[in-house]
Amino acid sequence: MTDMTILILGGGGFIGRKVAQSLAARATLRGQPITRLVLADLAEPAPLDAPFAVETRACDITDRAAVDALIGPEVTVIFHFAAIVSSHAEAEFETGMAVNLHGTLNVLERARVLGTCPVVVFTSSLAVFGGEVPDPITDHTIPNPQTSYGMQKAVGELLLNDYSRKGYVDGRGFRLPTISVRPGKPNRAASSFMSSVIREPLNGQEAVCPVDETQEHFYLSPRKCVENLIKGAELEAAALGMQRCMTMPGQRLSIRQMIDALTAVAGPEPARLIRWEDQPDVAAIVRGWRYDYRFDKALALGLDADASFEENVRAYLEDDLPKA
Repeated sequence: MTDMTILILGGGGFIGRKVAQSLAARATLRGQPITRLVLADLAEPAPLDAPFAVETRACDITDRAAVDALIGPEVTVIFHFAAIVSSHAEAEFETGMAVNLHGTLNVLERARVLGTCPVVVFTSSLAVFGGEVPDPITDHTIPNPQTSYGMQKAVGELLLNDYSRKGYVDGRGFRLPTISVRPGKPNRAASSFMSSVIREPLNGQEAVCPVDETQEHFYLSPRKCVENLIKGAELEAAALGMQRCMTMPGQRLSIRQMIDALTAVAGPEPARLIRWEDQPDVAAIVRGWRYDYRFDKALALGLDADASFEENVRAYLEDDLPKA
């Protein structure tokens, strides 16, 4: 039995941390005991308690030498979550290209040079889709991104597919729905309010909703996202076929349906803390997003969505509500 060394790029981030905690709880991956976990991010991640060795490292994936020093032949599985978010990548084109495109290429090139064919789990985005393609968006819809971030993720998918075809990596990529309810504070993503309208009221704080309550979108809880990413890491290459990237399952919901779920779980008081304030710049971005997705391939491979948004609310209360 070979050693199981796992690297999480973006290991200090929200999803990276949750995947690390889940791996620590289960202690195995791909049928083998985990022997070592490396958490890497631009700033060194916080330590993690686990029944195996855990290392924390600072690494800038735009620096090829730093990537080469981080990824050795012992690394069996790479979770590649390191990226900058959509609005940041749109506002700072060069930074987005450096991190989201060239950083991904640095990781894949290091694997190619090593010749060890690690499993690479890549988080892509629904932003790869756009333009004039018809609904619903299926596994066979042609990517046509309308943002720099979407373009960078689409290129990442193409790279992952080709490096897998050549046998340099065993890649699998997942286009994530909007993750809600996210813990913490709002970030620079235009979708940030899609967590804050639930999270802040549950914390007794006012939240602003910048769009109409009929606005629909495509959602997945952090808990289910982590489950799916770990399932994705365990898929056999033969099951993935010629297209290594797919849309992760989610739920299509309106803001009103989300708030109704909030009320069903937490009672009427939290929803009274939501203030409706039209923000045309945010609304214009969100109206351009698609939300009618089919995810047959992921379902066939054993990934799934939350059964209802009430599950998303309960997951936040159980996993992420700040302790008093």
